[in-house]
Amino acid sequence: MIERLIDRLRNTRPPEDLPAEALARLPPDVARQLFPEPLIPAAVLVALVDRPTGWEVLLTRRTDHLRDHPGQISFPGGRIDAADGGTVAAALREAREEVGIEAVFIDVVGHLPPHAVVTGFAVSPVVALLRPGFSLLADPVEVAEIFAVPLSYLRDPGHLIWSERTVRGLMVPVCAIQYGPHHIWGATAHILNTLREALNEAEQ
Repeated sequence: MIERLIDRLRNTRPPEDLPAEALARLPPDVARQLFPEPLIPAAVLVALVDRPTGWEVLLTRRTDHLRDHPGQISFPGGRIDAADGGTVAAALREAREEVGIEAVFIDVVGHLPPHAVVTGFAVSPVVALLRPGFSLLADPVEVAEIFAVPLSYLRDPGHLIWSERTVRGLMVPVCAIQYGPHHIWGATAHILNTLREALNEAEQ
């Protein structure tokens, strides 16, 4: 499964114009109404871990006092700073700062399509495998909890919860996943669904 995913993502590259490509995945009228202001480029690390029980994807629960997405489930990541030099560098930096994973333990596989987030970000998901020997250390300011969800659980379409909500006057589809006590929704759930689709396509 993972080998085929690697083959599928091997030649993918981060978008040259991340905000533009994120918006291009939406109908033009929807993009204009939902995102009247320029999007801020951001990157997240979709880190896959090989466990004895199968592959898992690493997630965090953000602390409740943060300005952006307090208490929500997310990937390690954040805005792309000018000093980062690119999407991958930003994802690796954020992973080190938020959950303590050093870059030497991260093998980047490729990139999933970008997502426009209603809080004003254009997010590029960087898919990577974690090498054995990595350690985790949560940043107490940003991360309340680190946990992992089995890919086998995410691949079950019965675990996807679809609904609609009104955002800036538009009804938009919202994806969610319930994993134990964790309610995963918003951009994180949509990225996980994109990962699920990539895994399924890789096995066809």
